[in-house]
Amino acid sequence: MENVHEFDKIRKEAELAISQHDAAHEFSHSLRVMNLAMHIGKKECADLNVLIPAALLHDVAPQDKSSLEKRKSSADASADMARIILRKNDVADETAKKILYAIRSHSFSKGIVPETLEAKVLQDADRLDAIGAIGLARLFVICGTWKGHRLYCLEEPFAQSRALDEGKYSLDHYFTKLSKLKMNTRAGEELAAPRREFMRSFVEQLRKEI
Repeated sequence: MENVHEFDKIRKEAELAISQHDAAHEFSHSLRVMNLAMHIGKKECADLNVLIPAALLHDVAPQDKSSLEKRKSSADASADMARIILRKNDVADETAKKILYAIRSHSFSKGIVPETLEAKVLQDADRLDAIGAIGLARLFVICGTWKGHRLYCLEEPFAQSRALDEGKYSLDHYFTKLSKLKMNTRAGEELAAPRREFMRSFVEQLRKEI
């Protein structure tokens, strides 16, 4: 996996597989996660031969985020597809095992704390793309595709006394997930801080406008 040409082959297969994904999980998401993972990985001395293909393939399976159970299974489905792609590209078994572990453990919905450095970095990179300006854009794109989903609860937008329901309201997803995402690495946390501040500022401005 030392030759960058190997990454190009995996990248092309990932792009082809992801071409039908929704706008929040299209190939640009995988590329942003890869770039973030490389940035963090270099600072944390992670193995880029594991990290780069893991980032490219982490969402390779079709995405269905309409229920918690489906969100929990998406990482495993992507790992299953990734295994086939890695075999086709003659990735060594030991390296493939590390890549697949990182993919399986990156998901927020599964609630797993990754054990390997590469898995921690991949989870950080994926979470970083879920926050900040790009994270909010992705949130409203995907929530807007759910039938019956509304921007916020008309009677009580900020859920001061009602239970949060991200299945109905896009804004609730900020409180149930995006505002709670934590990083595993110091380099990841350095990138997360300004993104969190942007989201807080956005939500406060949204409160004023509502």
